[in-house]
Amino acid sequence: MAKIKTIEYFRVLPRWLFVKVVDEDGNYGWGESTLEGHTEAVEGTLNALCKRFIGYEADDIEHIWQMAWRLGFYRGGPVFMSAISGIDIALWDLKGRRLDVPIHQLIGGKVRNKLSVYAWIGGDRPGEVEAAGKARLAQGFKAIKMNATEDVNWLDSPRVLESSVERLKAVKALGLDAALDFHGRLHKPMAKQLAKALEPHKPLFLEEPLLSEHPESIKQLSDLVSCPIALGERLYNRWDVKRFLEDGSVDVLQPDISHCGGISEIRRIASMAETYDVAIAPHCPLGPIALAACMQVDLATPNFVIQEMSLGIHYNTEAGDYDITSYVKDASVFDVKDGYVDALTAPGLGIEVDEETVRRVAQNSEPWQPKEFFGPDGGIREW
Repeated sequence: MAKIKTIEYFRVLPRWLFVKVVDEDGNYGWGESTLEGHTEAVEGTLNALCKRFIGYEADDIEHIWQMAWRLGFYRGGPVFMSAISGIDIALWDLKGRRLDVPIHQLIGGKVRNKLSVYAWIGGDRPGEVEAAGKARLAQGFKAIKMNATEDVNWLDSPRVLESSVERLKAVKALGLDAALDFHGRLHKPMAKQLAKALEPHKPLFLEEPLLSEHPESIKQLSDLVSCPIALGERLYNRWDVKRFLEDGSVDVLQPDISHCGGISEIRRIASMAETYDVAIAPHCPLGPIALAACMQVDLATPNFVIQEMSLGIHYNTEAGDYDITSYVKDASVFDVKDGYVDALTAPGLGIEVDEETVRRVAQNSEPWQPKEFFGPDGGIREW
């Protein structure tokens, strides 16, 4: 075993934060600590953690995770857990590379040979979804996700929900399965109306129908409709998840590997979910490192159902076409065929990061800022 020699992080376009860990023998691994819109806060936490873990045994992944979690006194939250995530993923990548095996072999071996995937259509102002759906079909996708609505007031005219149903019907008419992302932007008076209106048209799932800080309301809405309820990107560890499993309000859990503590913690969350008969569909509108980490876990997770991937998402194209293919040497590992991506088989994460491109882009990358939505009265609306 070798000790950790260096930990670096790199801010890259469109909005991602990569982490590289190197040990004293020259072995290395890559991770991703992306927290959309809060890059500088995560960088500050990484500064402290990087100093702390220099000299630790790189193989002692669980010990390092527990040191960060238990001996920092304050626990959880998106910033702290995203910092842990990047280091944790990088350590798993390093170990897999050193042992010359993919990560899924280190966590029990694969239970499938390929992974069902979906992609995003429709941005924050959804327009022509039919053309976007046809484009995804041409890329090999069989399932998509889109925003359920534009920004909506706490209580709004029921008319603002009518186009949501029509867009779902249009996409399904193409032969695509479609998930609707409420994005936590609807509040209870509107969310329950929209969920009922969508129910007859059988969406794949309804994502974040309400913000996760309202578990009692999510339970009420879950009891109201038969549509599968999905959430989890704003739950940052297994203790955050616990209540939603215990009250039966979630059908599809969506932990984000770059927010919830990395490979180590998402595995524990997946095992918890399995005991409640809840599916796992990792959230990942992020970079190639996060996607590869998700895929390694997906391959070894019995209750995995479908993987989000950010290929061509509007966040990427808005930044000048920096996509999940921009920072890997062989982008073919993410090729989609008949709705699936083949298992990653190379050591570690199964991808080769183009470090030269990462370092070049990181020299001038500005932090990505969260979206801002305001109603006609000037009041803030959720994005």
